[in-house]
This record gives sequence, C-alpha cells and structure tokens, in this order.
Amino acid sequence: MQQSHTDVPRPLPNASARSVCRSSSTYESSSTYEHTDIDAQTIVGMDLATLQRHCRIESERFFRGQPHDTRFAYELFRRALVERCDAAWEYLFYQYRALVEGWVRRSSAFGSTGESSEYFVGSVFARFWQAITPERFAAFPTLGSLLHYLRLCASCVVIDCARAQSWAEIVPDECVRARGQMLDAPDEEAINRVAREEFWRSIDALLICDVERFVLYHSFIMGRKPGEIYKMRRDLFSSVAEVYNVKRNVLGRLSRNRELRRLAGMPASS
Repeated sequence: MQQSHTDVPRPLPNASARSVCRSSSTYESSSTYEHTDIDAQTIVGMDLATLQRHCRIESERFFRGQPHDTRFAYELFRRALVERCDAAWEYLFYQYRALVEGWVRRSSAFGSTGESSEYFVGSVFARFWQAITPERFAAFPTLGSLLHYLRLCASCVVIDCARAQSWAEIVPDECVRARGQMLDAPDEEAINRVAREEFWRSIDALLICDVERFVLYHSFIMGRKPGEIYKMRRDLFSSVAEVYNVKRNVLGRLSRNRELRRLAGMPASS
C-alpha cells in the first residue's frame, strides 16, 4: 500500500511485532546460523519474514564483533522507505528503537529538555521517515549512511525540543510551533540558518552587558537553571535571585522589541 511522504506509519505492538521481538523462541539462535554468501537478487526477492530473520541474526553478529552482512537490514530500509511497506517499517522500529534511545540520552541537549528518552523515540523515526522520501533514498547507498542520518535525526529532535522550551519564554507558543513545522528534516536547518543568525544578532545587540549575555547563553543555549548559573559564577552574582532578576529583565526587554518580534514572526506589540 502506497502512503504519502508525510503519512508516517504508527508502529504498534501487535502480534507480528511481538513475534519478531521474541525471535529467540521463533527462529534458531545465531550459533546455529550458517553465514553464507547470498547474491543481491536473492535478497531483494526474499519474503519479509526471511529477510527479518537474516537482519536479526546479522545484527547479533555485529554486536558480538563477528563478520556480518548489512545488506539484509539495508533491504528492509529500502522496502520501508521506498516501497513504504508498513511491516518492514514496524520491524525496523523495534529493531533500532533501543539504539535511537541511546543516541537521545547521549545528546548534550537531552538533560535540559526535562523529558524521558522514550518520549523522543517516535519523533525521531517520524522525522527520519518524512525526510527520506523514495526519491531521496538513492542518496543513502549503505546501511551506515542510513543509520548516520537516523542518528542526526535523534540529535535534531532533542535540540529542537530544548530550543522550543527556551524560545517559549521569549515568543508565544504559536510562533514556536510555526517554526518547528518548518524544520521537518535535519538538512533543512541550513535553509533557516541565516534567519536564525539574524535573530540572535538582534538579541545580542539588545543586551546591555556581558552579565546579561552570560545568563542568556547559559539559560537558552546550554539549558541551565538559575541555580546552576549562580554556582558557575559566584563572582558575578550575589545570589540565585539575582540570576532570576537578570533573566526576567532581559526577557521583558526582548519581548517588547518590535524588530525582534518581526524576526520571530510575531505581530508588533501595541
């Protein structure tokens, strides 16, 4: 069944998915698996269950440091992303969700989001699905290139969440959502880079001193709380309350600035 590029299939824990995950009771273990050369045409013609079996066992071999063949997993990605096969996509979700969750947790921005790692997994796969259309799949000739892009999606989803929470203190929710909708794929970051740089340059010009720049940077870029900022620079602040006051004054000034509101896509304040 063909689906639109934005119609992301929703992985559900149905019987077929559970049987794949409980593969040890369904298929022979990798210790009895014969690693034989299989030509590419045979792999393309494999039924889905056999392909999933090979993919699972080759993945186990990879994690054990044994010789492995990535073509089975690559063919599953091709069926999921080019043929838009729901069953192949569902298997890949369950095969790689733990890997994606690990990438999420290792993101430098993860701690500032306040969310669990499980919260991001579905969004990462959705972004990956929407970004790699059937027309773009040829740009990813190996399993490694696909997984690299999936990891990039994980980083971008976490960073976007952290940024959105920071922006929400400066601009209204509807503006944050509008900007978020513009960034469906990691490579689209480049399209909006000039606008974002102009936005942050305008913010920097409105800051009075280095103390304000320090608070803004560590609040919105690094995602630190006022207490953490105070502990970093006790020489700049007499108390945590002073950090709060600096932050509050900066946000009030920025939110009233007409040019900044224009760059953020907000109507001018009355």
